[in-house]
Amino acid sequence: MVARRRLIKRLLMGAVVLTALLIVAATLRRRTRIQPPQQFQAAYQANAFAETLQNVNQQVQATIGEAELEWAPAADNLTIARRLSLALVGSGLSLEEVQTLAQVKESDQIRWWTSYLLEDRRWSDYFADRFSRAYVGTNDGPFLLFRRRKFNAWLSQQFSEGRAYDQIVSEMLSAEGLWTDTPQVNFITATMDDANEGRGDPIRLAGRVSRVFLAQRVDCLQCHDDYLGNVNFGSLDQPVDGAQTHFHELAAFFAGTAMADPVFRGIVEDEQEYQFEYLGESETQVVAPNVPFAQDLLPDDGKPRQRLARWVTHTNNRAFSRATVNRVWALMFSRPLVTPVDNVPLDDTVPAVMDTLAEDFVNHRFDLKRLIRLIAESDAFRRASRAPFEITEAHEACWSVFPVTQLRPEQVAGSMLQACKLTALDGSSSIFTRLKAYGDTQDFLKRFGDRGEDEFDGQAVTIPQRLVLMNGKLATENTNSNSMTGAASRIATLVEDDQQAVQLIFVSALNRMPSETELSKFVVFMQDKQGNARRKAIGDIYWAILNSTEFSWNH
Repeated sequence: MVARRRLIKRLLMGAVVLTALLIVAATLRRRTRIQPPQQFQAAYQANAFAETLQNVNQQVQATIGEAELEWAPAADNLTIARRLSLALVGSGLSLEEVQTLAQVKESDQIRWWTSYLLEDRRWSDYFADRFSRAYVGTNDGPFLLFRRRKFNAWLSQQFSEGRAYDQIVSEMLSAEGLWTDTPQVNFITATMDDANEGRGDPIRLAGRVSRVFLAQRVDCLQCHDDYLGNVNFGSLDQPVDGAQTHFHELAAFFAGTAMADPVFRGIVEDEQEYQFEYLGESETQVVAPNVPFAQDLLPDDGKPRQRLARWVTHTNNRAFSRATVNRVWALMFSRPLVTPVDNVPLDDTVPAVMDTLAEDFVNHRFDLKRLIRLIAESDAFRRASRAPFEITEAHEACWSVFPVTQLRPEQVAGSMLQACKLTALDGSSSIFTRLKAYGDTQDFLKRFGDRGEDEFDGQAVTIPQRLVLMNGKLATENTNSNSMTGAASRIATLVEDDQQAVQLIFVSALNRMPSETELSKFVVFMQDKQGNARRKAIGDIYWAILNSTEFSWNH
C-alpha cells in the first residue's frame, strides 16, 4: 500500500512538472514573424476615396479658417501609429511591431499599419467590445437569457469579415431565435429581466435604439413632452418638438417581442399590442408603432421590428449614418465630432465633415473599414498635439491640433501589458500568455474602475486610481526584473549597453526614442550598476515610465 502511494505521488509530481514545462515551452516558443497586410494600397485607390478625403480635409481647414486659428504641423509616423493602435486594438505598439514598421517605406507606413491592424483579429474583438457597450450596456444582464460573450464574438466576426454595418444592425433589431445559437438576439434578451415576465423591455429598447443607432437622447420623452426645446425632430425652419408620443410610438415596435412557448424557439413575435397611459390622461390606450421623424421611409409591410430595422438602416435616414460616423470618430480621436457621442442634431447644425463622411459611408455599403481608413488618412488625425503657439480648447474643438485625451481604463491596462512584452500580444501569442493578459486586465479594471457605456465622458484621474497605477499588481509584477518573460528582465539580460537599453525601454513603453536629456539622465542612473543592481535599475526605469503622465494620455 505504501509503495502504491509513493508511486501515485511520483506520478502526480511528474504530471505537475510536465505541465509546468509545457507552459514554459508554450510561452517561450518562437513566434511567427509579423505578416504584412495584403494589397494594402488597393483600399486607398478605391472609388472616390481620394475625393472624399480631399473634401474632409478642406472642410476641417475651412472650420479652422473661420475660427481664425493656426494649425499644428504633422505628427511623426510613430506617434500616428501609436494613436492608431490605441484606437483600433486598445494598446500601444510592441517593440517587435515598431521594428517591423521601421522596415516599411516611410511614405507607406501609416497606410501599411492601418491595414495591418484592420486585418488583425485584435481590431474586430476590440471594436466589438466598444460597440457592445453601447448596444447592451455593461451590466451582466439577465441570468441564462443573456450571453455577452456570444454576442461579442458574433459582432467581432461580422466586423472581421467586413460585413456591411447596416446589415449587422438590421439583424440585431429584427432577430428571432435562441440567444445561444442566434447571438444577435442578445440585443433583445439583455433587457428581459424578471420584471418583464419573459418579454423584451420596449422602454429600454426604444432608448437604446434612439441613442445608439440614431444619436438621439430622447429619454426624457418617456415621461413627458420636451418643454425645454432640447429635442427637435424637424428642421431649423420647421421644428417638431419632442413629445411623449414620439418615444412610446417607437417603443411600440418592441411590444410583441417575447419568449416563445415552448422556450426552445427563443425570441419570437407574438403581435401583442403596446398600451400606455400618457401624462395627463386617465386611461391607457393602444399605441401604434411609428417613428419620430422621416416617416416616409418607414415600410408598410413586415413584422414590427423588421419594419423598424429597415427604417433605421435606410440609406436616406441621415441620423443612422451620422450616429455611426460620430461613434467611429470618437473611437479614433477618443473624442466625438459632436458631443455627447449619442446626441447629434437632426438639422444642419453639425460640422460639414460629419455629413461628408456619412454620405461616403452610405454610398460605399456602410463599410466600417473604409470609414476608419478615411479618418486615419485625414489631416486632422495626423496633426501633432504640440504646436509652436499656445494651444487652447478652441484649437482642439476645430481639430487644428490632435486633442490630448486621457486613456480609457482598458487602454491603460492594454498599454501596460503590451509595453512589458517585447513581442505583440496578439493571436500568435501562446494561450497561456493570452489567458494571463485577460485575467490581469479584468483584475485591473475591477480595481481601477470602468467608465461603463458612457466611456467618452470624464477625463479626471482620482487619487485611488493613481495609487492603483503606482502600487497595483499590473505595474509592479510586469516591471519586475526577475520576471522570466517580462521586457525589463529580457532587456537587462540581452542588452549590455546602457544607452541602448534605455532606448529600447522608451520605444517599448512610449513608442518613441528618448530625448538627449532623458537618455543622459537614465544612463547616469544606471552607471556602474552590475548584475542584480542593473536589472533592478532597468525595472525601476520601466516602472517610472509606466507611471508617467505621458504614458496615460493619447497625444
